[in-house]
Amino acid sequence: MTDSSIKTIFNRIAPVYDQLNDWLSFGQHRIWKQMTVKWSNANSGAFCLDLCCGSGDLAILMAQAAGPTGTVYGVDFSPQLLERARQRALPWLTPLAPIYWVEADALDLPFDDNYFDACTIGYGLRNITDIPRCLAELYRVLKPGAKAAILDFHRPSNPVMRGFQQWYLDNLVVPIASYYGFRDEYAYISPSLEKFPNASLQVKLARDVGFAATHYPIAGGMMGVLVVTK
Repeated sequence: MTDSSIKTIFNRIAPVYDQLNDWLSFGQHRIWKQMTVKWSNANSGAFCLDLCCGSGDLAILMAQAAGPTGTVYGVDFSPQLLERARQRALPWLTPLAPIYWVEADALDLPFDDNYFDACTIGYGLRNITDIPRCLAELYRVLKPGAKAAILDFHRPSNPVMRGFQQWYLDNLVVPIASYYGFRDEYAYISPSLEKFPNASLQVKLARDVGFAATHYPIAGGMMGVLVVTK
């Protein structure tokens, strides 16, 4: 799948993205995102990046962690999702760190070297066509000692959990998405998981560009967080 076709998918699903995430994860994605922000080490005064920010969940959480002396940049290639993020991140809802929404390519970030103290990526790395290049760009824009936490779906190594995940995708995710007219957009999740590097390969790819890296499986291995340190 090309960058343009993936971008089209996310532009189309923007109006129902948040509601479907809540339903399809039974609300658990909010807990996983809180864990991700914690692992990113975003703290008071931090200069933060939420890459592939979607509708802004992680960026808003990072703004809360960074506080009034911090700054957050939410970056995505989907203008529709960025607009959704702007609408959700109202000043009276996020009165802490300012959030700047930037339309940009994760493979060619418009930031200087050694720019950010912390980064998150939520459900974005799996949809990037050149993961090593994305990790190299992330390494470039992070300050020495900075962390990034990367949350995404994974294929579990346990065959029982793997079977459950496929049943869940086939019998819950795709039918619910189909009800909203987005069958094809959500049917792509299963083939994208087949191509997504497993935990050990993610760690290797991160180390290849210079990071120290650890991977933490969650939700029985159906989700995971890759934590990297420059």
